[in-house]
Amino acid sequence: MAADHAVVFVVDDDPSIREALQDLIQSLDLDTRVFASPQEFLRAERPDAPACLVLDVRLPGVSGLSFQQELVKGGADLPVIFITGHGDVPMSVRAMKAGAIEFLSKPFRDEELIDAINVGIERSRAQRREAARGAELRRRFAALTQREREVMTLVISGRPNKRTAAELGVSEATVKVHRAQIMHKMQAKSLVDLVHMGDALGLSTGKSQAT
Repeated sequence: MAADHAVVFVVDDDPSIREALQDLIQSLDLDTRVFASPQEFLRAERPDAPACLVLDVRLPGVSGLSFQQELVKGGADLPVIFITGHGDVPMSVRAMKAGAIEFLSKPFRDEELIDAINVGIERSRAQRREAARGAELRRRFAALTQREREVMTLVISGRPNKRTAAELGVSEATVKVHRAQIMHKMQAKSLVDLVHMGDALGLSTGKSQAT
């Protein structure tokens, strides 16, 4: 399967619902994986692809809302669409606050679910693009020398070359050489671009995500 070919996961304990949802989703030319329980879903191998999860609220052993929270805590950034035959307003508010895309009460129109799935897939694609960008920035930052990292941290904080040189105990000319190397290695088009990269890396708060 192509890496960007989207997949929709369905977790519902009702076999007839699973079959109906699988037929509907496959008609959209989307890969569909159905599961009878959260445990079955967790045991399965998930493809590296944009994805979303259609999740029943009431499941044996664990509620869909609790499972959603478990996924979030575990770092699984998977857009969730809840379906339920027993929904209420407090439950839907709780689900949406936890990041759910939609909360659909049965019976719902096919178009409602299709729209929610499209939103979920697009959100997943955006998340994957952002994750890939973050990984690339961390790779570039890791390629800097220790001195270049120090210079970059000071430069993006707004310090001029002269002050940066004084703080590091080097010449201003050396700082300029380091800045040029940093711009090249980070592939920054401007100082503003470099500052944005520093923000994404957490340098402005001193919590760099680079290793």
